Amino acid sequence: MRHAVAGRKLGRDTNSRRALLNNLANSLFLNGQLKTTQAKAKFARPYVEKLITMAKRDRLWSNRILASTLGKVAFSRLTRDIAPGFGQRNGGYTRIINLNFRRGDSAPMAKLEIVEWDKSSAKS
Repeated sequence: MRHAVAGRKLGRDTNSRRALLNNLANSLFLNGQLKTTQAKAKFARPYVEKLITMAKRDRLWSNRILASTLGKVAFSRLTRDIAPGFGQRNGGYTRIINLNFRRGDSAPMAKLEIVEWDKSSAKS
C-alpha cells in the first residue's frame, strides 16, 4: 500500500525520473512551452516552479544548484530572461492546457507553458 506517499513514479526508476524532470525543464526554458502527456506535465510543474523561484533569488548557492541541474543555455535563459520578469509574482509561473488525446495510444495530452512575464525587467 502507498498510503501517504507523495509523488508519481511514471513507470521509471529514480534516476530516470530525475533525468525526465531535468529534460522537461530544459525544454520548457528553451522553448517557453512543451507538449507532453498530462501526467508528465502535472509531474513537472512543481519542479519547474521551484526552479524559477530559486532563480529569482539570484544567490550563489541557488545558481550553483541550477547550473548543475540545467544545461548551459537553459540556465542562462532562465536566469537572464525568465526569472527577473517574475520579480513581483509569488508563484503560478506555469500553466497546463489540456489538449486532445494522442492518436496512437489515446493518452491525454497537455501543453505546459510559462505564463507571460514582464520582459521589460529582464536584463539585456
